[in-house]
Amino acid sequence: MSDKKPDRRGLGRGLSALMADVGADMTGRPDQASAPPRRPDHVVPIERIAPNPNQPRRDFPAEALQELAASLKEKGVIQPLIVRDHPTISNHYEIVAGERRWRAAQIAQLHELPVVVRQVTDSELLELAIIENIQRADLNPVEEALGYKALMDRFGHTQEKLAEALSKSRSHIANLLRLLNLPDQVLAWLREGRLTAGHARTLVTADDPAGLARQIMDQGLSVREAERLTQKAPGKRRVSSSQNRSEKDADTRILEQDLSSALGLPVLVDHQGHDGGRVTITYRTLQQLDDICQLLSQNR
Repeated sequence: MSDKKPDRRGLGRGLSALMADVGADMTGRPDQASAPPRRPDHVVPIERIAPNPNQPRRDFPAEALQELAASLKEKGVIQPLIVRDHPTISNHYEIVAGERRWRAAQIAQLHELPVVVRQVTDSELLELAIIENIQRADLNPVEEALGYKALMDRFGHTQEKLAEALSKSRSHIANLLRLLNLPDQVLAWLREGRLTAGHARTLVTADDPAGLARQIMDQGLSVREAERLTQKAPGKRRVSSSQNRSEKDADTRILEQDLSSALGLPVLVDHQGHDGGRVTITYRTLQQLDDICQLLSQNR
């Protein structure tokens, strides 16, 4: 079995065009008014349209579908679905974008739907499904982070390319990806909305994130209060800038000053001779942590 990593690449020109096609389908707004309507290629009986079996989104809340169905019944389907020829059934189609409308149309008892047909490979179909899923307004932070991870792991995209293509900041993507390092229980609370992404970010470097998360939820702490709680937690050893300063030789103190100047953050060097040592960088905000990680990953 090959261990070869996927080639790093940008979103191809063809895929970028397809993204423009599905752009109107990405907001999930029930009024369908986010973009001027396209001209459909065909109007197809609804029973000849099938969902994408690899659609990463499995949860379609009933209340939202009912709301969309009411809109479709009143106004009709303004934006056509994006489909491709079905890979195994002649004269049938597979959904590229617009599964929510297809589901809502069945609730509204519509018998046919307007479609735009595009030539899409299996790989592009999966990639587009993940991208469309990421762009949904009601996605929770864990689902969004898993979407970015899938695009990076399966298709070799970098954080920078994803940020550019999806109009997100690189730090937004990086911060969400870090949440996936939290224990499953904490991620479950984040999915349920019992913790916000801001709360969860304060737990990423904690020794006992699940225990601290329980305290945050039980006490109804704000993100700022959660940051203070994690800083005081046992195991989060804070190093004083004056600790053992007098015991350090001049070269070590100069090195600390140079590193602090370069990073714009306090740096302590604890050199222990032949046994090695430790470099401690102290940050005060999550943005400073992100800047450190970006600087350390620049030459990878």
